[in-house]
Amino acid sequence: MRRSPIQAVSKTRRWISNCLLLAGLAGVAVWAWWMGRGAVFQIRENRAFDNRTLSPPPRSSHTPSLEAGALIGRLVIPRLHLRAIVREGSGDDTLDVALGHVPGTALPGQPGNVGIAGHRDTLFRCLRNISRNDRIVFQTTYGSFTYHVESTAIVNPLDVGVLASGTHSEITLITCYPFHYVGPAPGRFIVRARLGSME
Repeated sequence: MRRSPIQAVSKTRRWISNCLLLAGLAGVAVWAWWMGRGAVFQIRENRAFDNRTLSPPPRSSHTPSLEAGALIGRLVIPRLHLRAIVREGSGDDTLDVALGHVPGTALPGQPGNVGIAGHRDTLFRCLRNISRNDRIVFQTTYGSFTYHVESTAIVNPLDVGVLASGTHSEITLITCYPFHYVGPAPGRFIVRARLGSME
């Protein structure tokens, strides 16, 4: 018995619907794996950081060359409930699981500007709620450095001047902007904070 054209169209629609459903489920699975990988990394590395041994601070104002992925410390923004491991580098291998110390910028405890990058849709998503005077605590194996937020700005992605060192010890947090943008974001959201105290 031959199928009617209506039955053929119905079967084609059902097949397309099933394919789209499977593609959607695959997309959700990839996203869940990506988010889960970062979360597991943060849990494991935060525990390891809590059990760390103290080491001496860097001696010179010259930033040493660090291996990509090397542990730098932990960034804590208490009001935003952020507690994230910071690794050396700003490439996707680092930023997919941690915050990244921008190579060539100062390290905490050194004079200059400490540059920290993070993805807007993972660890730095909370920056959309940051406020002036919020505390940013950078914990390292050689001490804890507390900064106070002075300003935020939206800049062009090519504006590397935001990482220039001023006359004070400071930290600059960088993420893509807008926060709810799909695809490569057209801007960068930066947070500038000045060093207040060291322990």
